Parts: sequence; C-alpha cells; structure tokens
Amino acid sequence: MTQIPCTPLTSPDGTPASRFAFGCMQFGGRATQAQSAEMYAACRAAGITHFDTAWVYTDGTSEQILGRLIKSERDQLLIATKAGYEGGASAANLRTQLDQSRRRLDLDMVDVFYLHRFDPHTDLRETMDCFAALKAAGVIRYAALSNFAAWQVMKAQMAGMACGLAVDILQPMYSLVKRQAEVEILPMCADQGITAACYSPLGGGLLTGKYAGGGGGRLSEDSRYGARYGTATMHQTATALAELAAERGTHPATLAVAWAAAHPAAPVPIISARSAEQLQPSLAALDCRLDSDLYAAIQALSPRPAPATDRLEEQEDNKD
Repeated sequence: MTQIPCTPLTSPDGTPASRFAFGCMQFGGRATQAQSAEMYAACRAAGITHFDTAWVYTDGTSEQILGRLIKSERDQLLIATKAGYEGGASAANLRTQLDQSRRRLDLDMVDVFYLHRFDPHTDLRETMDCFAALKAAGVIRYAALSNFAAWQVMKAQMAGMACGLAVDILQPMYSLVKRQAEVEILPMCADQGITAACYSPLGGGLLTGKYAGGGGGRLSEDSRYGARYGTATMHQTATALAELAAERGTHPATLAVAWAAAHPAAPVPIISARSAEQLQPSLAALDCRLDSDLYAAIQALSPRPAPATDRLEEQEDNKD
C-alpha cells in the first residue's frame, strides 16, 4: 500500500519547522518568567522554531509568557496549543478554549491546534467538523490530536473525510523507557502522512541519569510521574544509558533525545526543561548523529515491545 506523504510543517512565512520542538509546560510553573526567556533564547539560538503549549498549562501562564516571547518574530515560528483536556471535545468547548488561548498568546491564528485527549462522550465528526471550520476561517493551520490510540486516530481520519479534513500532527508519548508507540502509532503515522511530535523523550527526566545519582525531580515529587516511570526495568535502562553515555563522553539526555529522533518514522521530539542549563544536553542532540551500531546499542537497553503482527499471531494461537 502506498504511504501518504507527510504535510510539510512550516511557519506562516514559509520557514520549515525545526527538527525538534520545545514544550512550554514549565513556563510560569517550575520555570520563572526569566528562566523561560532564557530557555526560549537558547532554543532560538539552536534553530528551534516549533513551540508547544496548551490551554491547561500553568493556568494559562505558559501561553501568556510564550506570547510575549514570540512577539517580535512570530511569523518565523510554528506555535502549537491544545484544548479539550478539560471540558471535552465539543465544538463549543474547543472554540471557547481556543479563543482564550489566542488572547493569552496575543495571536489571531495559531499554527497547530490539538485536541488534548480523546473524549469518548463526543462524536468525532463534531470535533473534526470544528477543526475544518477553524481551518477554513484561518484561525488554525494544522489539525492535531494528542494522547490518542492508533484506532482513535483512524476513527478521526474517517470522521474527517466528510469535511475534507485529515489529521496533520499527532502527539504521543515516546522514549527509550516508553516504547509502546513503536507498535502501532509510529507505523500508522508513517502510513497516514501524520507528523509524530513525541513528548517526554527523557522519560520524565529519568533518562537524564539524575535519579541514579540521588537527585530529585518530578519522579520523586509527583505521584503520577513516579508511578509512570517506577518500574525496576526502566531504572535499569536509565542506569545503563548513563554508563553508555559516559563511555562516549556525552550526556545521557543527549543520547536519549537523539535516539527518539532517529526512529524511521522521523518523529519530532518535544524537549523541555526548567532552566537553560538543564536544557543544554537536549539541545545538543540536534547535532548528535547516531550511527546504526550506536542506535542499536541504545535500543538494546530496553525491552522491545511486541510488534502488532506478533500480537495478532498470539491471538490466533490462543484460539486453538
């Protein structure tokens, strides 16, 4: 079957989107306004043009800070925000939250607009019709989904056919310790021409190596992150990655982000941090090229998820 080519992502002035994106979830929370400005400047110096935020982040402060930072060069940038994490995926809720986001960002139009998570209580035809109308009105440029399973994305694709809309971007979780996206999501994105902008390439900070050294952060301070990355095998992977990075004379975060970016589906890692200093190893991954041996060595540090074909074969075997 012929794969659908990805829609090229560009800023309003035609500048191609950068290979990495920066996630602004910490702006106004763990990162002060000054720290946020320093990280933004570091990203721009490294050539990053894609910045990601959401209506729900830090009660709107993230969008407000980002809006101030981008003002002088807005047309060179790809700005993404999300709605529907709270209140569902109805057209009315999406429009209300998008209008609030645009005011916070001080933008008439946002480039990428995500439904933040799947809403089982709203017909996806209503959601996709809303995206199509917003796109036609010039209020958004790319329709996007976040935290969707592959079958949910394909349901959205079918729902969008009536209004001539397809999903442009999907935001899944993907890292060396969370590889489930390799089973169906990344192959689906490659087949459907959807850009995968993957969040948490550092596994919530686990793959920086700081926890092995007794450091603290979200995994020790936030019970949700602690549960998400709390298994022994994940921590063993993080320790092994730190050892491999030391052998190579680099930072484990650099290898982790470079590895996530090197998947054949060409995902766009969304990097983030609390300070410019903490961000530097992730930015260094922009210039880190993994040869096939190093990619394989990193990949071998964590369990490989079973391909979907293997799971189907297991289901058939279980029928006997």
